[in-house]
Amino acid sequence: MPEPGKKPGEGKPKGWGARSNQGPLYPPPGPAVSAFSKKPRSVEVAAGSPAVFEVETERVGVKVRWQRGGSDIGASSKYGLATEGTRHTLTVREVGPADQGSYAVIAGSSKVKFDLKVTEAEKAEPVLAPAPAPAPAEATGTPGETLAPAAELGESAPSPEGSSSAARNGPTPGAPDDPIGLFVMRPQDGEVTVGGSITFSARVAGASLLKPPVVKWFKGKWVDLSSKVGQHLQLHDSYDRASKVYLFELHITDAQPAFTGGYRCEVSTKDKFDCSNFNLTVHEAVGTGDVDLLSSFRRTSLAGGGRRISDSHEDAGILDFSSLLKKSSFRPPRDSKLEAPAEEDVWEILRQAPPSEYERIAFQYGVTDLRGMLKRLKGMRRDEKKSTAFQKKLEPAYQVSKGHKIRLTVELADPDAEVKWLKNGQEIQMSGSKYIFESIGAKRTLTISQCSLADDAAYQCVVGGEKCSTELFVKEPPVLITRPLEDQLVMVGQRVEFECEVSEEGAQVKWLKDGVELTREETFKYRFKKDGRRHRLIINEATLEDTGHYALRTSGGQALAELIVQEKKLEVYQSIADLTVGAKDQAVFKCEVSDENVRGVWLKNGKELVPDSRIKVSHIGRVHKLTIDDVTPADEADYSFVPEGFACNLSAKLHFMEVKIDFVPRQEPPKIHLDCPGRIPDTIVVVAGNKLRLDVPISGDPAPTVIWQKAITQGNKSPARPAPDAPEDAGDSDEWVFDKKLLCETEGRVRVETTKDRSIFTVEGAEKEDEGVYTVTVKNPVGEDRVNLTVKVIDVPDAPAAPKVSNVGEDSCTVQWEPPAYDGGQPVLGYILERKKKKSYRWMRLNFDLIQELSHEARRMIEGVVYEMRVYAVNAIGMSRPSPASQPFMPIGPPSEPTHLAVEDVSDTTVSLKWRPPERVGAGGLDGYSVEYCPEGGSEWVAALRGLTEHTSILVKALPTGARLLFRVRAHNMAGPGAPVTTTEPVTVQEILQRPRLQLPRHLRQTIQKKVREPVNLLIPFQGKPRPQVTWTKEGQPLAGEEVSVRNSPTDTILFIRAARRAHSGTYQVTVRIENMEDKATLVLQVVDKPSPPQDLRVTEAWGLNVALEWKPPQDDGNTELWGYTVQKADKKTMEWFTVLEHYRRTHCVVPELIIGNGYYFRVFSQNMVGSSDTAATTKEPVFIPRPGITYEPPNYKALDFSEAPSFTQPLVNRSVIAGYTTMLCCAVRGSPKPKISWFKNGLDLGQDARFRMFSKQGVLTLEIRKPCPFDGGIYVCRATNLQGEAQCECRLEVRASRRLGGHNDMASSSAVPQ
Repeated sequence: MPEPGKKPGEGKPKGWGARSNQGPLYPPPGPAVSAFSKKPRSVEVAAGSPAVFEVETERVGVKVRWQRGGSDIGASSKYGLATEGTRHTLTVREVGPADQGSYAVIAGSSKVKFDLKVTEAEKAEPVLAPAPAPAPAEATGTPGETLAPAAELGESAPSPEGSSSAARNGPTPGAPDDPIGLFVMRPQDGEVTVGGSITFSARVAGASLLKPPVVKWFKGKWVDLSSKVGQHLQLHDSYDRASKVYLFELHITDAQPAFTGGYRCEVSTKDKFDCSNFNLTVHEAVGTGDVDLLSSFRRTSLAGGGRRISDSHEDAGILDFSSLLKKSSFRPPRDSKLEAPAEEDVWEILRQAPPSEYERIAFQYGVTDLRGMLKRLKGMRRDEKKSTAFQKKLEPAYQVSKGHKIRLTVELADPDAEVKWLKNGQEIQMSGSKYIFESIGAKRTLTISQCSLADDAAYQCVVGGEKCSTELFVKEPPVLITRPLEDQLVMVGQRVEFECEVSEEGAQVKWLKDGVELTREETFKYRFKKDGRRHRLIINEATLEDTGHYALRTSGGQALAELIVQEKKLEVYQSIADLTVGAKDQAVFKCEVSDENVRGVWLKNGKELVPDSRIKVSHIGRVHKLTIDDVTPADEADYSFVPEGFACNLSAKLHFMEVKIDFVPRQEPPKIHLDCPGRIPDTIVVVAGNKLRLDVPISGDPAPTVIWQKAITQGNKSPARPAPDAPEDAGDSDEWVFDKKLLCETEGRVRVETTKDRSIFTVEGAEKEDEGVYTVTVKNPVGEDRVNLTVKVIDVPDAPAAPKVSNVGEDSCTVQWEPPAYDGGQPVLGYILERKKKKSYRWMRLNFDLIQELSHEARRMIEGVVYEMRVYAVNAIGMSRPSPASQPFMPIGPPSEPTHLAVEDVSDTTVSLKWRPPERVGAGGLDGYSVEYCPEGGSEWVAALRGLTEHTSILVKALPTGARLLFRVRAHNMAGPGAPVTTTEPVTVQEILQRPRLQLPRHLRQTIQKKVREPVNLLIPFQGKPRPQVTWTKEGQPLAGEEVSVRNSPTDTILFIRAARRAHSGTYQVTVRIENMEDKATLVLQVVDKPSPPQDLRVTEAWGLNVALEWKPPQDDGNTELWGYTVQKADKKTMEWFTVLEHYRRTHCVVPELIIGNGYYFRVFSQNMVGSSDTAATTKEPVFIPRPGITYEPPNYKALDFSEAPSFTQPLVNRSVIAGYTTMLCCAVRGSPKPKISWFKNGLDLGQDARFRMFSKQGVLTLEIRKPCPFDGGIYVCRATNLQGEAQCECRLEVRASRRLGGHNDMASSSAVPQ
C-alpha cells in the first residue's frame, strides 16, 4: 500500500486541472517508496514497563516528528526522544492504560502509524478454546477455571485401539507441589494387551531450574531407550509455562510380549539426580482360536521391509520364541504386587552355560533376538578359570554420551606389570589430551575425553599373554528444534525458502512434504543447505503442486509449516487518471503495477501508440509512464495501458482546454472562468495524503483581488447551491453557515498563489480537516464574482475492531467482525483476512478476492496449534490498517466414535458393556466416555452414569427386568462429545440360563505331581448362568483342614495348598451345579518326596581287584518310581568318596579296578524324580585288597657330568650399516653352567653405556645399537665366561653416511629398523 506521502495522482476538478485518482480498488501489502528504511512495529507491554519504538531513515539529517492522536510529541518526563545518525527512538516511560492508543512517525512526506497496547502486569494471557464438555464428577478443579494448555492435556491423551495410559491413575497437579526429589509425578506401573499402546508420563518441577532437566528412559539395567526410538517407541516432552512443570512421556505402540519387564526413568540437573522404577506387563490377548505354532517361529520385520529394532541392528527378522511360550497355555493375568520375582542377570546365566543350552535359556527368558544375543556373547569371554593377571576386569560394556568422557579401569595382580590398551585391535598411543593413561598402585585407567562417534569401538587391556575386552557405546543426544519453520504464502514462480535451526551442528535431518521424504531430483527442484545449526529448504520456482505441509524431522522432534502457492495476479498499485491540459502544456499518464518485469502497450483510441520526438514511453521498475509534450487538440482522446500476459486494461481520457481571449473594453468587471453553467457548486474529490490544487482562471480590468474562504458549516451537507442571481436569503438549503475562515497564506501546507490571469489554491497532503465548502471571490472597482467549490477528502477506512472466533473445529473456525467506524468516505468494498501462529511473527493472507460478508469460515489449519486472526477493510482508496489480533484459539475437533461396542453380560437388572477407544482422538486428548440408554422405539436417552468414565467397560445397574433397551457410547474431549456408537439390536434385560460347564485345562487332565513343601495352585475356569455353586471333594469326602483352601469367583475356582504334604495326595473332584444341572471333573494329585536309603548293604565277595556288593530296595520310594541307585567308594586313608555307578537299577553290582593294598568303604544312594536320598547305606567295615608277595628293587644309574665350557655356535659377522638406523649384532653361545656375557667395543666395556642394550634368550645373544653414527664403527667383541672356561668372538662394524633409503640386508642374524 502506498505511503501517505506518495502521490498516486493529482486531484483537480473537471475542466480546470487534474482530478482525483480513481485507480486501484485495493493495493496489496508490499514494499513501497518510503523515507524509512526500518519502520516501527506495534508492541504489547505490561503496565509499569517502558515501551521503546525505533525507526531508521534512508539518510542522515532527516527531520522526524512523533505524534499521538494527531498531536506532536515533545521530549518530557513521560516521553524520551533520541537521534543517532539515521536511528530515531521514542521511549514511553512507565506505561499505563492512558498511554494505550495509536501513534505515528512523520519524515518528509512519509507517515507510518503503529499501536501501543498495555496489558496487566500479572495477568496471564488466556487461550481461547471451544467450550469444554461437562467435567466428570470425580474431576477436581474450581468451576470457571481457565483451560489447561495443550501440554497438560497430553497426559490424558488416549492411544489407538487397545491403548491404555500408565499415568492415568497418578495425580494431575494444577501447580507443582513440594515433590520428593525432582519428580512431581512418577511413572506408574502399567498393563496392556498384545498389540495395544500405552503411555508412561513423568512430571518434573521446573520452577527452581535454570535449564531444562535431562531425562533418560531405560529398560532393565542398561538398555537406553533413546537409541530404540522408532515404530514401536516414541519419546515426547513439553513444558507448561503456567504451572512451570516439565512433562516427559514414553509412548509404546503395538506392544509385544517381549516388552514385558522393569523400566526406569532417570532425571538429572546440574546438582540433583532422581530416578523412578516402574513395570510394564503385556498380557496375551484371550481368544478361542487355535494357536498357530508356525507363525510363532516366523521372522517378524517392520512394515515395508524396513530394518528391525534390535540390539544388533542387522537386516534380519525376529524369532519370537516368547510369543510361542505364552501361547502354549492359557495364563490369566496376575497381580504384579502379589508376585515380584527377583531380577536375574540373563547375560551372566548365558556366560556360564554351554552353547547347547543357549536356545533353551533364550526360550525361557523371552529373548527374541538370537542373532544379536550370539553376537554380543561372542565378544564376552567366559571366565572358566581364575585370571592370573587381573584382579578386576573391565565391564562387558560401557555407555557414554557424545561429548562426555569415560574412564576404563582394571586392577592388576602384579602392580609392576606393563599394560597395553588396544582399540579395535590397534594399540592406542598417547596423543594430546584425547587419551590419558593413569597408573595408581595396581589400578590402570584409560580416560577418553570428548567422546565422539569414532570412539564407538571394542577396547582391550593386554597384560602379558592375558587380555580383557569391553565395548564402548557412544550415544548421540537427540537433536532438538530450537527455531521452528514459518508458514509462507507465495505466488507461482516465486522463490520459497524454509529455514529451521537445530540444537547441534552438522546434524542429520529429513525434509518431508505431506509425510513423504524429499530427495534431490534430477531437475534439482529442491535444494538443501546446511549452515552450522541452520538448515534450509529452497524451491527456486514454486508451482501450484508445491502447496502442502512441509516438515523437518530430527531424532528429537520435528517442525511443521504450511506453504500456500497462489496463482500469479497482477496488482495495480496506481492507475492512470484523466487529465485536462491546455495548449502547449505537457500531459503525463503514469501507472504502477506489482511486477516490475511486466511490459505493456499504450493505446490511443484502441490503436497502438507509436513513440516519437513528442510522445515518449518509459518503463522504470514498476512504473510505466506516457509523456506527451506540446499538447494539441489532436491529442484529445482515450488512452489505455495494456500489460502483456494479463487480462486487464487501465484507461483514462485526455481533455484539451482551449482558452479563448475576447477583446473587452477597459474597466472589465471581474469574472471566474469555470465550466460550471448556472454556478452550481462542483464537488472535488481528493485522496487523503495527495496534493490538492485548484487552478481558477480569472479576468478583469483592473486586476481583481482574489479572496479564498472556507465555510464552517453545521447540518446536512448538500451539494446544491443557489443560482448566482438569486438573493442570499432565498435558498431553502439544509446547510447553515456560521462562519467563514479566510485563507490567505502564501506558504505552508495550505497556500494561495494569485497571478494576473489565475488564482491557485494548493493543499499539500490533504487531510480530513480540509474537507468542506470553499468560496472564491474576485473583486475590482467594477464589480465582483463568486463561486462555491465543495472539496471532499476520501481515505482508507479505519481499522476494524478485533475479530471474534467461534465454531472452532478440527481444522476450521468461523471468524466474525464488525464494519469499521469510519469507511474513509467511500463504501467498503470488502475485507481481507490474515492469520498467524501464536509464537510466530509472520501473518499469512487467507483470501485474495475480497470478502463481502462480515464473517468467513477459515480452513486448512493444523490441529493443536494456537492461531490468531486479524482483518483489513478495503475501499476504493486502499486497505486500512490491520485490526487488533483476535483472542488466541486452538483448532480442536471432537474424537470419532468408539469402536467394537459389544454386550459382555446380561442379568435381570444389569447389562455389562465393553468397547474400544476411538480410532481418531486428535490434539484435544480424551476426557472420558458417556453411556446412555433408551427404550426400544423411544427417543429420550437416559444417562447410565453421572459424569464421564475413563474405562472402556461399564456395568449398568438398576435396569427394569424384561425391558428392551438400546445403548450408545460417546467419547468426549475439550471440543465436546464425538459421534455416538449404538448397539445394533435392542438388549433384553433378562438373565439367560446357561448350562454349567467345567473347562478343565489340558495339563490338569493327567496326574499332577508336586514336590513336598511346594505350593499347589489349581485354577479351573467354568461357565454357567446364574452363577453356579462350586463343591470340592477328596476321595468322595468334603475337604477338611485349614491347609487346603478353595477360592471361587464368577468365572473360575482355585484349589490352593500353601505347602504340600504326602497326605495331600489323592483324587479330587470338583462339581458345578445350577438347580438340577451339574458338571464334574476329577483331578489326581501326587505329592512326591525323596526316597529312603537302601537296606542291608553287604559285601558278598572280594577277589583280585574286584568287590561284589548286594542290598535291598528302600523301604519308602517317595511316592513315585525309583530311577535307580548311585554307588560310591572311598579309600580308607583319604575318605574321599568317588562315584562308581549312577542310575544303576539292579540291587547288586561289582566294583572293579581297585588298588592293591588299600582298604575301601562302600555306600549306596537311592534316587527318584525328586533327587537322591538324604542318607546312604554304608558298609560298616572296610574291605582290604591283598598285596601279592613280590619285592621291587629299583635299578642303579651312573651320575653324568653335563658341565661344558662356553663355545659360540654362531659367531658374529662383519656388518656395514647406514647411519641413523638401529642396528643389532647377533650370535649364539652354549655352555653349562650358563656363561656370563660381556660386550666390548675397541676394548671398552659397553655394559654401562645407555645407548647399547644387551639381550639373551635361549642362548641367542643380541647387542642393539640405537641410531648409530660413524663414530660407532669399530671392532665389537662378545665374551662368554663360566667355571669351565671362556670364549669370545668379534666382528667389524662399518657405519656409512645416509644418502638414500631403501637399502636391504639379507643376513638372517641382524636387521636395521628405521625409527
